[in-house]
This record gives sequence, structure tokens and C-alpha cells, in this order.
Amino acid sequence: MPLIKVCQLSALSGVGSLGFYITEVTPARNIFIVVKDDQLYAYENRCPHTHAPLEWSPHQFLNTSKDHIQCANHGALFEIASGRCVYGPCLNQSLARVAVEISQGSVYLILE
Repeated sequence: MPLIKVCQLSALSGVGSLGFYITEVTPARNIFIVVKDDQLYAYENRCPHTHAPLEWSPHQFLNTSKDHIQCANHGALFEIASGRCVYGPCLNQSLARVAVEISQGSVYLILE
């Protein structure tokens, strides 16, 4: 499984979410990381309903209260910690989780 360094942990400080387009694997992957309560959660940037990217604008994956991931296409809300849809047309479906690891101040994605 490829281990891909995406950023320094400090780059995630105070941003809430950050998107990455990973070209080191084939096919390339569109992934985002959300920081909540000092935990990192990584998901494929793809709505389970439409398969379209989720963000409103670059790196903006959260709703205004920053307590859910929100799909810009139809407003579906997803729990940050689980990726499960709690509101919208894909209710109870989940975002595809990506393993994330922190080592020596760097953030890595573990891609299958």
C-alpha cells in the first residue's frame, strides 16, 4: 500500500479541511482531510449520491457551523468522524474513508 506524504501537520492548523489531488498513484485520487478536536479524518472527495466532488470552493468541505461535511451539489450532510450521511438524498450511505497517519510532523495517506 502506498504511503503518500501530503503535507506538514502544521498546514492543517486552523483550516478545518484541506483537499489533495494525489497523482502518485494510478488512477489519481481526489482526497480531503478534515481536522476536528485534534483528530484527522480523510475521505475520497466524492459524494456517494452523485459521485461529484463535495467542496464549495477549494478546500471548503464543511458546513458553516463546521460540524458536518457538506456536499455543495445538493446539501447532504455527513458526520465528520464516520463519513455517514445524516441528511440528504444519500441518507445512511457513507463517504469512502482513507487511512491517514502522522509521523514526525508530516501527514501521510495510506492508499490501497
